[in-house]
Amino acid sequence: MSAFLDGLRAALVETGFARSSAEVIRAAAPELFASWSEFADSYADLALDRYMADQGRYRRRRYAVYQLNAAGAVQMPHQPHFQTTDYNWLNGNVERWFEPIEPHIAQSQTLQAALELCYQLFAPICPEINIWHTEVHQFRIEASPDMQGLPTPEGIHRDGVDFVLVLLVKRENIIAGTTTLHAPGGLKLAEFTLSEPGDAVWLDDHRLFHGVTPVQAADPTKPAYRDVLVVTIKSMPANPL
Repeated sequence: MSAFLDGLRAALVETGFARSSAEVIRAAAPELFASWSEFADSYADLALDRYMADQGRYRRRRYAVYQLNAAGAVQMPHQPHFQTTDYNWLNGNVERWFEPIEPHIAQSQTLQAALELCYQLFAPICPEINIWHTEVHQFRIEASPDMQGLPTPEGIHRDGVDFVLVLLVKRENIIAGTTTLHAPGGLKLAEFTLSEPGDAVWLDDHRLFHGVTPVQAADPTKPAYRDVLVVTIKSMPANPL
């Protein structure tokens, strides 16, 4: 595990991001997959995101907030997600009350392992931080014959946090959904597709902008979607209430 984390951390410090395949993560952190089937199945019960200013009905999600420290992850009372328009021009400056992550999923081995990985990876980079405000998003982006799905409808962006984990849970019958990473001036630095369940990318949100290309149904007669877990961590609440 330590060699795995050291490698990711070195890449983060050098380039601002690190990628890891599902195969490598499974070998280094098998606990992430301890309740994977139950965790992945929970994406079938995500609620429609009704805060889309573009009137889109392609995104489903659930949300939870934790405090993360050396002792572990403590789930906080349910609260709204908030971003300013500096970081989300489309849906910013609105308190968005998403449906909570189901309790058995919020405390599942898979999600708890993802949070622990985030702490072990990111905390040594900022040893002066004792507690991390951590927001967890389950996303399903759907595509249909008459609608493409937009994983990042706000376009190339930062999240306004310190670090980000994007973990692929499932791709079903979709084309594209390619991750792009950019320098602050817009220069594209990397392009890749998270394709296997468990593939992940870890980002320094201060240094990079990121986005994901729209997804389309490969077979328009069948369901098409992209499921991801997004974890953002910040040294203080993004919007103290």
